[in-house]
Amino acid sequence: MLKEFKEFILRGNVIDLAVAVVIGAAFNAIVTSMVADIITPLILNPIMEAMNAENLNDVKWNGVLYGKFIASVINFIVVGFVLFMVVRTMNKMQNLKKKKEEVVEEEATVAAPTREEELLAEIRDLLKK
Repeated sequence: MLKEFKEFILRGNVIDLAVAVVIGAAFNAIVTSMVADIITPLILNPIMEAMNAENLNDVKWNGVLYGKFIASVINFIVVGFVLFMVVRTMNKMQNLKKKKEEVVEEEATVAAPTREEELLAEIRDLLKK
């Protein structure tokens, strides 16, 4: 059982997933800071000043606290957009790699003579002698 667990943990997919989770957590901290410290103040400060609120938690309408909700929506949109850009870039890189592999395969098939061509070349050479 311990051997099976070791094989499972050392499998590439599990390690890739663990790395992705760690990077995702770090990325989330960066995006949350950007939204909370840069974007939200730029967008919500005018609203907060108009409502005489000093804190995002104080932004409310008829008792509904929507300030933090708006910040969460902004955070979600930024994370979604950045992930979209990462996936889009990865897809483009994979397509370029596939195209390069196809070109290499085409060159290999064009460069290598078929068995029939080899036989014809041998016959030609025999006839020349």
